[in-house]
Amino acid sequence: MSGAGPTEPRRQDARSRPRALLIGAAWLSLAASAQAADLADAPVARNDTAYTAALACVRNAPGQRPRISVGRISDLTGKVDLETGAQLTQGASLFAITALARAGFPVVERLDNSVSEIELNYARQKLLSDTPERAGSSGDNYRRILAGQIAGSRYFLVGGITELNENIRSSGLSAQVGVGDFKLGGAGKSYVLNVGLDLRLVDTNSQEVVDTIALQKQVIGKSLDLGLQGSGTVANGQASGGVSRMEPVQAAVRALVERGVLELTARFYGQDVLRACLPATADRQS
Repeated sequence: MSGAGPTEPRRQDARSRPRALLIGAAWLSLAASAQAADLADAPVARNDTAYTAALACVRNAPGQRPRISVGRISDLTGKVDLETGAQLTQGASLFAITALARAGFPVVERLDNSVSEIELNYARQKLLSDTPERAGSSGDNYRRILAGQIAGSRYFLVGGITELNENIRSSGLSAQVGVGDFKLGGAGKSYVLNVGLDLRLVDTNSQEVVDTIALQKQVIGKSLDLGLQGSGTVANGQASGGVSRMEPVQAAVRALVERGVLELTARFYGQDVLRACLPATADRQS
């Protein structure tokens, strides 16, 4: 009888540990389910930057705006990841087309002429019609090709993403504190990279480069990690969590392109308009 007393708490401890593990597993499962349930709840939103409001502002400025086309604005950094491919967006030309339209400039398509070329080829063969339901009932049921029907550009915009400098500055701090059977630790980090863009505006008729601009934007990232570890006679375990925040690099490229379009086209609506519209953005360095 004297030996039965000490073994009873040990048996209770042995029974309590699986129960604690099951409770912890159930809690983690519920947390994971709650996270997964929110995956489809993010709404579709406009893809604006700090300069989108300024583009809308200059759209209302008086003056004639020439037709502008956009050529290749390529990723020239050469930064490629073996697993995920190019580190920077390959769609900077599309960003520029959107920015010009937001600023109220008429844009003529030169980036992808495949559909236009196919339709012109069909029209030359008199196979293309705007009323195809009348095919066979009329001898002149085809689209005419008229001299001068395609709008020309007065200027075109080209350039490239020329810089991606990773980790140009970083800092961090970590600490760990123990209280009894528990240990609490944390770490905070911040880092900075930057992206550079070079654009030029070219006269379509003379091929003269009428203006250029070089811009760079810093992208700042921050992270905070916390961890808790404990052990006792009944159960032991650990928990960790963290949060990080960083502006998407591709969004930074869009902001660079929109700022570049603002400044390169300022000759058509005036520097006074540019200075008046830029305070609507987060950047006042006009």
